[in-house]
Amino acid sequence: MTQCWQITAHPRGRPLENSDFTLVDIDQPKPGAGEALLKTLWLGFDPAQKGWMENVADYVAPMEIGDIMRGTGIGEVIESNHPDMPIGSLWSGMTGWTEHFVTDGKGFDAVETELPPTASLSVLGLTGMTAWCGLFKIGKPISGDTVVVSGAAGATGSIVGQLAKLMQCRVIGIAGGAEKCDWLQKEAGFDAAIDYKNENVKERLRELAPKGANIVYDNVGGAVLDDMLANIATHARIVVCGGISRYETGDMPAGPQNYFNLIFRRATMAGFIVLDYASEFPAIRKRMMQLIKDDKLTWQEDCQSGFEAAPATLNRLYKGLNKGKQILKI
Repeated sequence: MTQCWQITAHPRGRPLENSDFTLVDIDQPKPGAGEALLKTLWLGFDPAQKGWMENVADYVAPMEIGDIMRGTGIGEVIESNHPDMPIGSLWSGMTGWTEHFVTDGKGFDAVETELPPTASLSVLGLTGMTAWCGLFKIGKPISGDTVVVSGAAGATGSIVGQLAKLMQCRVIGIAGGAEKCDWLQKEAGFDAAIDYKNENVKERLRELAPKGANIVYDNVGGAVLDDMLANIATHARIVVCGGISRYETGDMPAGPQNYFNLIFRRATMAGFIVLDYASEFPAIRKRMMQLIKDDKLTWQEDCQSGFEAAPATLNRLYKGLNKGKQILKI
């Protein structure tokens, strides 16, 4: 037998609750021909997971009540009928919230051995790919640009800012709390940080970027996005990556009041799904790996422990408790 977390509700229009999941015993799967059995070692958590549960995202298959909760993770091969997945090897991919799973290897990547394994869930995983693709495919930074990042101390935002700095941009991060803002400036190299919990975001943006932001990379939505749109430069590019403020409250907020600034500033605002660039991930990972080796990129991981803590660990994202990539060690 093994255990898994199944969803018991579609939490639309309300915050996520631990009762939206139930821990159940199931038969441990057996690998068939060309398959391997893996034991899950770590789970990774992303804000989009609540949207998957709500079935509001059409780029992934809908989730039904009783499904194993969808999510990324790292597993170790403990039994194998797969020629390229030897026993003891580590693989990252869409494991789901389960202690054991069987895969034929499709959609899974061998874990990079030169870094801590969990880097495959953060800087070298979908988090890092999202930061890279959003910034370079949509934002298109050039030297001298002013880049404003919301959710800047999170897993994606912190990488975005560092990549922008490597392009000789001026980077301003927005985060919650003095500790996160200090880390952004002292460790991640941001030029400035705004504590949205204790500072007036709109006023501080005008002080720090009097000519407006050339690139806005938004992970939050809501009032913070509105404040950023109030201070954009001519021909600004607004990258819409996520809306964690909506996930926390469960509400669908009205559109930003300052959206007419897109007209006045001749700006563009675009969303993206990182999976659209999946064919480029290997090349991007190679470039990210080199930046890490050259000590040009740092990242944080917030690691909780215990499989029973999976629902509460996901909720840490929506409550703003995480510092960097949210991970759970099984």
